[in-house]
This record gives sequence, C-alpha cells and structure tokens, in this order.
Amino acid sequence: MFYTLILFTFMNMFQSPNEIFKFESGSSTKGWKIVDDRVMGGKSKGNFSVNSDGFGVFEGYVTTENNGGFSSLRYNFDGIKTSGFEFIVLKIKGDGKSYQFRLNNIDSQRHSYIYTFTTNGLDQEISIPLKDFYPSFRGFRLNIPNFDADQIEQIAFLIGNKTKELFSLKIKSITLK
Repeated sequence: MFYTLILFTFMNMFQSPNEIFKFESGSSTKGWKIVDDRVMGGKSKGNFSVNSDGFGVFEGYVTTENNGGFSSLRYNFDGIKTSGFEFIVLKIKGDGKSYQFRLNNIDSQRHSYIYTFTTNGLDQEISIPLKDFYPSFRGFRLNIPNFDADQIEQIAFLIGNKTKELFSLKIKSITLK
C-alpha cells in the first residue's frame, strides 16, 4: 500500500496530458490576459482572479458604447496535441448568459475557431466536439473548414451578446477528452 501511495502521489505531480488548465485555491492567473473592446475605443471591462473556492472568475461588464461590446479572457501556452481527442470539456459555473469558447492552433493565428455555449447558473460540464468549432475573424464566419488541427496553442472565453450587461463566469477546468 505504501508503494501504491508513493506512485499515485508521483503521478499526480504532473499535469495530465489532456488537461489544458485546472484552477485550484491559490492558483495563479499568470499567463491569462484580458482583452476588451477598449483596444478599439469601447468601454467594456473584464477582470480575472481566482476565488477562495478554487474557480478562475472572469467577470465585469460589457457595453455597446463607442461601438464596443465584448470582453475576452485569453490564455497562450506551448502547444498541446489534440490527436486522439474528440472533445473540449469545460467545467464551469455561469450566470445564465451566452459565451464563446475559442481555440487557436497557433497563437499568432488571426482567426479563431469558435463554439458558443449558454450557462444556466449551476455547475456545468460542457463537452464540445472539436469538429464543431467554426472559423471566424472579427465576427465573420470564414469559408474554410472547421477545426481539424493537431494542436492548440491558445484558448479564450469571450462575451459579446450585443447588449449592455454585467457578467460572471467561474471556470474550474478545461480538458481534452
């Protein structure tokens, strides 16, 4: 039993190969970046922190003033291979609003692959087929195939529902399945 415990502890010291990110109490927000419509003159504002329950909390407000209307939270990382996986699984708790989850297979890519989901105010586990992420650039769907790359280097959450609203999305984990 002692050796089993040591092996289990050793194996859990390393991130699972399918885990993109998992928040825990005391997790750092290093590497996560807010990008709001302020980059183009808008007035929306998002914030990101980790709460005492171990959720990453993306919250703020979106306004359409000055032709704005979005807030996003991005995370760049060394490429994670997607071969052998079919789904992105989000463990979240939302506020009843719709959000986009976005993928980029390389972080310098100008377009994103997008999937829109709606939260229900409760803890949710949302499984999104990788093949259902469609390509988009600045709100326009592109005439190229849906996501079919062999890696991901950037993920993002975005809220932009074309209305003035407060928002709060609690994120527990993001994994490949």
